[in-house]
Amino acid sequence: MDITGSYTFTAPPDRVWDLLMDPKVISSCIPGCEAFEPLGEDRYRAKLNVALAAITGSYEGTIALSEKVAPASYRLTADGQGRPGFVKGSAAIALRGEGGSTVVDVQGTVQAGGAVARVGQRLISSVSKMMMDRFFACLQGKLTS
Repeated sequence: MDITGSYTFTAPPDRVWDLLMDPKVISSCIPGCEAFEPLGEDRYRAKLNVALAAITGSYEGTIALSEKVAPASYRLTADGQGRPGFVKGSAAIALRGEGGSTVVDVQGTVQAGGAVARVGQRLISSVSKMMMDRFFACLQGKLTS
């Protein structure tokens, strides 16, 4: 299934890029993130605890950043599994300056299997979008702190 979103930040692209590349910021903004450890350059092991409907459970997996073109774009790939099943996703993230602001556009796909997949694509899609919205809302808050 596809997920998309656009988020506006009142900061220049290089400042938003720096936030998106900071592991401490990333881990603090991922909803339910319990652990975020480096595995090498631009690769991390993550543990998430998700508490939403039938998707509730702990997931462990990897997050990788690739195809980086600072401060304009990169690809994020996530692969995780837990008792409720598995989730795999990939997103193209693009930053574009608009005046004194930056718009971050996200276009991605999510695949799920196991019990998670049986709850239905609409629920998985809405949970994915909600988690993405929470992540970027947290990131926007980091600009003002």
